Amino acid sequence: MLSNNTLKIKKGLKESDKMANFVVQFLLETEIFQEDILNKRFEIGRKIYNTLANITFTRYKQMIKTKKYREVMEKYKCPNSDKTPLSKKLANLQKIYGISEYAFHADVKNMQKHFKTNIDSFTAQKLATWLWKAYKKLLFGNGKTIHFKKFGTLNSLEGKSNTTGIRFKDGFLVWNGLKIPVAINYKNTYEAMAMKNDIAYCKIIRKSVRKGFKFYLQIVFKGTSPRKIDKITGTFKRCLGIGNVGLDIGTQTIAIASRADVKIYELADKVQNIEDEKRRIQRKLDRSRRATNPDNFNNDGTIKKQGNKKVLWVRSNKYIKNQKKLRELYRKQSDVRKLQHEIMANDIISMGNNIYVEAMNFKGLQRRSQKTEKNEQGKYKRKKRFGKSIANKAPSMFLSILNRKLNRFGTKLNKIDTWSVKASQYNHSQDIFKKKKLSQRWDIIDGKRVQRDMYSAFLIMNVTDDMKSIDRNKCSKEFRNFLMLHDTEVQRLSGNKNLSSISI
Repeated sequence: MLSNNTLKIKKGLKESDKMANFVVQFLLETEIFQEDILNKRFEIGRKIYNTLANITFTRYKQMIKTKKYREVMEKYKCPNSDKTPLSKKLANLQKIYGISEYAFHADVKNMQKHFKTNIDSFTAQKLATWLWKAYKKLLFGNGKTIHFKKFGTLNSLEGKSNTTGIRFKDGFLVWNGLKIPVAINYKNTYEAMAMKNDIAYCKIIRKSVRKGFKFYLQIVFKGTSPRKIDKITGTFKRCLGIGNVGLDIGTQTIAIASRADVKIYELADKVQNIEDEKRRIQRKLDRSRRATNPDNFNNDGTIKKQGNKKVLWVRSNKYIKNQKKLRELYRKQSDVRKLQHEIMANDIISMGNNIYVEAMNFKGLQRRSQKTEKNEQGKYKRKKRFGKSIANKAPSMFLSILNRKLNRFGTKLNKIDTWSVKASQYNHSQDIFKKKKLSQRWDIIDGKRVQRDMYSAFLIMNVTDDMKSIDRNKCSKEFRNFLMLHDTEVQRLSGNKNLSSISI
């Protein structure tokens, strides 16, 4: 949780910038009238974004109907096609129909004039840039459509520099007549060192905290983040270790293997209690919704389809109160999860400088199964897979945090070839691959009983330089040391009754 004088720190490289930047987030000491003005400006920003999205989406639909566009995209999607000339043709089509970042900037300029007392031109341009990023996913990525911002969902506004628009000056946020004090603790070594760097631009964040909103200023500094220093020893905190580290990450757990230690943890184990509380409130909301809106439901409990007509919902005061509680739980869960991921990533980078992990497709694991199957009793099997556990534990987010921290030391997370390595199937003592059921959590290796995930992490630690196979000789040399550390970890976990997802 963030106090008035503490802040949540986001460090790392921004892919959109040519040079390295880092971000520090500070609390804004706002008056009530200033909060009203900021809320008004967030709503104006949302309306500008939606208006621009509406105008540009009409152009986009006209463009994709043309024969030229269909022909170019058909060739572009071919795996062996030369993308360079096709990209130029696409760029020309986008220019004709006004689907480009500069065209969006020109469009938003006319809109911003009507709100210039609240929204400056640089902030409006950033809104246009955000929309263009969504179009890039739609044009060249996996995006399906452009989404509009619902009421209250635009919770950030940013500038382009610290010279005009949203800017930090002499301890204050200065923006179109607003001057709000920023809570900076100069006794904190990290904050004091960060403030010595040049500022690239600033960003205002709005968060729903308990019964109201809190506002923060994210300052994006140029350069790399300062190293934290231990007050007692005077040495740097979170130093990078030496050696190989293997990670076997799942939907809820992570196994770690190095020469010095072998561990298995539940990812973000403190979020489960919050998830249980969320589920109870969601059930309350569902009961209230059904009791106050009986005409909106069919006899089987499903919501009535009313065609193009909008379904109207009556919400009681208690329903609205529970909605706010649920929103607060989502915020808490997000903060706790990120904090735990940051702490675990710091522990891992202290174990070694060469960290290996399997390339995982978490998006694919989240999707429901496409097969319709029956069990032995003749009942249909559920199509649910790992969507909820991945949403709660956020393993992909953890890997992103770990990679960001490694970038700070000039290295990166090494992703091995999952299909060729097959760490979960390999037995180094017999040099064979054998498929195992997901429910099989233990295996016999060289006559010893080992936990499946920890053994996979050990194998991943000992991959070859090309990261496409396991180095069997290295495994044989290190196996006795791994077994000793493995048994120590199993003994530690055997008395822990609070583990919800580790099979020991």
